[in-house]
Amino acid sequence: MRRRLDQIALVVRDYDEAIAYYTGTLGFTLVEDTQLTPEKRWVVVSPGDGANLLLAKGVGERQTKAIGNQSGGRVFLFLNTDDFARDYAAFRQRGVRFVREPAHESYGTVAVFEDLYGNLWDLIERS
Repeated sequence: MRRRLDQIALVVRDYDEAIAYYTGTLGFTLVEDTQLTPEKRWVVVSPGDGANLLLAKGVGERQTKAIGNQSGGRVFLFLNTDDFARDYAAFRQRGVRFVREPAHESYGTVAVFEDLYGNLWDLIERS
């Protein structure tokens, strides 16, 4: 049996601002943007390899409260790169806020950044 994680739902405030951030700032690719109802869209962005993000607009108090804190303040997502220095420099140039500067660990080079909503991500190049 083969299985793999295909998509991760990320609760966002607004579809268009999320698309702009993930494609423009982080360099993801817009895979799909399909209108389902007047209020709901199916929006998928891809980092290039691995699981895609389903950008899901928060609806109601419970979902909107989770925007930016889907993991209770822990690092939520891990963005692996084949060139840490390149991506770190590009992200900083595009205004990405790093909350932990680069560190060289036994497993690779890593820094923690916040996305536009405050979710924490690891940018990591494995050794």
